[in-house]
Amino acid sequence: MGRKGAGRRERPGIQSVEIASRILAAMAEAGQPLQLKDAARGCGMSAAKVHRYLVSLTRTNLVAQDGDGRYSIGPAAIALGLAGLRSLDVVRIASDSLIELRDRSGETAVLATWSNAGPIIIRIEESSRPVFMNVRVGSTLPILRTAVGRIFAAYLPRQDTAALLQRERRSNSRTGTRKNLPSAAEILATTRRHGIAVVGGDLVPGVTALAAPVFDHRARIVASMALLGGPEHLTASPTSAAAALLKTMSEAASWRLGYRLAGRTGRAAGVGGGAGLR
Repeated sequence: MGRKGAGRRERPGIQSVEIASRILAAMAEAGQPLQLKDAARGCGMSAAKVHRYLVSLTRTNLVAQDGDGRYSIGPAAIALGLAGLRSLDVVRIASDSLIELRDRSGETAVLATWSNAGPIIIRIEESSRPVFMNVRVGSTLPILRTAVGRIFAAYLPRQDTAALLQRERRSNSRTGTRKNLPSAAEILATTRRHGIAVVGGDLVPGVTALAAPVFDHRARIVASMALLGGPEHLTASPTSAAAALLKTMSEAASWRLGYRLAGRTGRAAGVGGGAGLR
């Protein structure tokens, strides 16, 4: 038998990036500042070649060089590593809560994070109850027409959401959707007041959505947990039993992420995404 994967066309990549990653990996594995010759030995390349890469890596702060000429992992690489750790913590902790939320509510549970394009679905735990969804993992959601979107707009700093909100408002005006919506300021104020966002059959007819925020140790919103279900099982109310359960589970996830300012989420998180919008 041939080698597994034999005959498959290898996807093209950028060799210089792969070489740079080898150098960074060797430095990380060493766990201490390295002289050029030691860094070269660690990644199995010539010192001259490694030096050229180290010059560029130092310019981009991925590598730092001390007064003795030794090289170590730089501040940019450290920041990337910390960001990755924070992301893993959020996904892991919130995902554990998501499964419990689905099991206790009997409804489909969804986890979303924020991206430059808006809220993005990163996990879905489907219930045994059939519910039509036009979203999947990787889907980017509208802001004002989805419960998850409203949560992020309510708790993110205004500058993070302003451009997307304006673009969405223009789109809603062109399609006539805006006629069916309260003002953005009203929507977000109501969301902050309850700590829950509710959408009943707006984006998807026959589907109710409830969403709540998840905060980290700096009181910043890092995710949103949501429930999706049919109106016969999931009431479109921020004071329903399902909303109370959702809030409890999202607060538990926030607590595990180090959040300790319960009752002050709006001020602590520096919210204001919809202020001044109509």
